Amino acid sequence: MLVTDCEMTGLEPTLHSIVSVGAVDFDHPERQLYEECCAWDGASIEDEALAVNGFTREQITDTSKQTEGELVHKFISFAEGMTDTTIAGQNVFTDLYFLQAAAKRAGHTAWPFAHRIIDIHSLAWEHMVKRGLTPPLDPEKRHSKLNLDAALTYCGIPEEPKPHNALTGAKCSAEVISRLLYDKKLLPEFEQFDIPWLK
Repeated sequence: MLVTDCEMTGLEPTLHSIVSVGAVDFDHPERQLYEECCAWDGASIEDEALAVNGFTREQITDTSKQTEGELVHKFISFAEGMTDTTIAGQNVFTDLYFLQAAAKRAGHTAWPFAHRIIDIHSLAWEHMVKRGLTPPLDPEKRHSKLNLDAALTYCGIPEEPKPHNALTGAKCSAEVISRLLYDKKLLPEFEQFDIPWLK
């Protein structure tokens, strides 16, 4: 699995840009990737997105940084040689679509990743239900409230630090996946936190 997290300038892959990507090779978690880039010229930039990821407009429009195309090329290169490149993470379809849109903008024609993903929300939902628990719902919006912070808490890990960082998000996601699927801790930074259902 290629556990992935992106930070972007908004939520629409054709309008907004990636500004950073983090990845963890789940089978070899010591292999990690973190890259930042300049937003593509003309990309829409939402203040709400910057509040989440902590970047300033100056940082994401700094033309001394690599391009979004160069970033996605490094992401693709990171996956080369991996046995399983299935992309995994929280709401990871968004990250996949952003990376694919970035590759298309950059003229990369050999997109190596499938549309099949492993999503933490579904894993955590099923894990809770199998234990006889009721996954949290937003009563107003009438949909799941099981975001990454809720999954982290469920797995005995503190919420992700804010502002969000793509590598931190990828590491948190990889740790959650390991605990949900295998009842095992994965990364040394989470070793001190017990798995609640194994106590």
